[in-house]
Amino acid sequence: MLDQTTDRETGQTTGRPHSAVEDHLRTRPWAYARTALPPLLAGWFLTRLWLVPAALKISPFVGGGGLDPSVSKVYTGWYAVLSSGSFPLHDVSWQYPPGAALPILAPGLVPGLDFGHAFIVLAAACDAAIFALLVRTARRRGRSLAAPWLWTVGLAVLSTMPWNRFDLHVTALAMLALTAASARRAWADRAFGAVTAIAAAIKIWPALLLAGTSRGRRTRTAWTAAAVTGTAVTAGLSLAMPNAFSFLSAQGSRGIQIESVGSLPFHLARHLGWSGTWAAKDGSHEFVGPWVNGVSLAMQVSTVLALGWLLWWRRRSDRTTARVLPDAALAATLLFVVTSRVISPQYMVWLLGLAAVCLLRGDTTQRPVALLILAACVFTTLDFPLLYRGLRDDASWLSITNLYARNLLLLAAAWLSARRLWRGTVPVRHPLRGRGKNRTARPGNSEAPSSVHTAESPSTP
Repeated sequence: MLDQTTDRETGQTTGRPHSAVEDHLRTRPWAYARTALPPLLAGWFLTRLWLVPAALKISPFVGGGGLDPSVSKVYTGWYAVLSSGSFPLHDVSWQYPPGAALPILAPGLVPGLDFGHAFIVLAAACDAAIFALLVRTARRRGRSLAAPWLWTVGLAVLSTMPWNRFDLHVTALAMLALTAASARRAWADRAFGAVTAIAAAIKIWPALLLAGTSRGRRTRTAWTAAAVTGTAVTAGLSLAMPNAFSFLSAQGSRGIQIESVGSLPFHLARHLGWSGTWAAKDGSHEFVGPWVNGVSLAMQVSTVLALGWLLWWRRRSDRTTARVLPDAALAATLLFVVTSRVISPQYMVWLLGLAAVCLLRGDTTQRPVALLILAACVFTTLDFPLLYRGLRDDASWLSITNLYARNLLLLAAAWLSARRLWRGTVPVRHPLRGRGKNRTARPGNSEAPSSVHTAESPSTP
């Protein structure tokens, strides 16, 4: 007998066999979510109860001293310049698009708090909003709570650093965009494109979220919304304040930062008689000396190659399933992180957020990648701030070994992410015996031949 049931993903009513087994499988995730929610809430509350006051320097477990220098010096200085009606022109540490002015100016709207404390409070609010979004989405879809658990544990492992950076603001927007794309509403693609553009106007990396949009109308709608919104935000800020594009010259002069993948050979070379050293340059600590420019060029070439791979993947892939959009966003961001000349600790916040969105889907290809990212967070915190001085000043073997472990984990995550994305989306071609033609099977189902399905699906984000 056929019963009328509603598909969770498409929202459409379908007729299919209805059984007690299916009832159990359909209700089990909800039961699991209900029983697992109290420990999750307790874990998030207890970690934030210590970490946020620690960032604010009001916890009894934190010694004396002021706020993190990123907030008390760098961001406060930017706020003073931006409040005067101009972008920082001669500040080499300002290397962000015009939209970055928004999270820097926002603390000025918080009443009763100075800039530094207001900034951390707003970052904590972004963290809470992300956690609520993940919990709500996971429970609404009847999925496990792996996504909010990853976010809760991962951010706690990174210690107080996330609340002292505005990367939480950008990550919140990126996660909101990916979640909106799966809303199955007429406005979903436009909302996804618009929110992605706002995030990319603050930091460029969220533009990579557009890599996984499905063919045809959905790509046109999302990319058009992103272009219109990005142009409007950038133009508005440019007209409001001069020097909006001064960041471009600062980006071009960046070298090899001492925590990036490209820095690994130089850490060993310092023990082998290399004549170079490190210097405070362009707002970070970078290597200077022989071979640095060559490695910097090689890293930029690798970034171009990563972009070429993404374009080739888009040409070959079947992107009609809903999981492809967040999976591709994580893979693209990982590729550009490991090929970047800079890997700052806050980059891990981006990867955690994207990995958490991937885990909202039971059919994601990125589950083992999320575990590698979580492991990399442990070594990131050991590197900064615990072992950072030994890495920078003394080239200690412990610090170097820790950095190698972190960067090798990120390289493994990028390779595995791209490999699993390719294998899960690119159709497999099977040559027909005795014929000169090929037949193509959809990813994940190579048993029977079928043509590549490229039509727009109502269940595709």
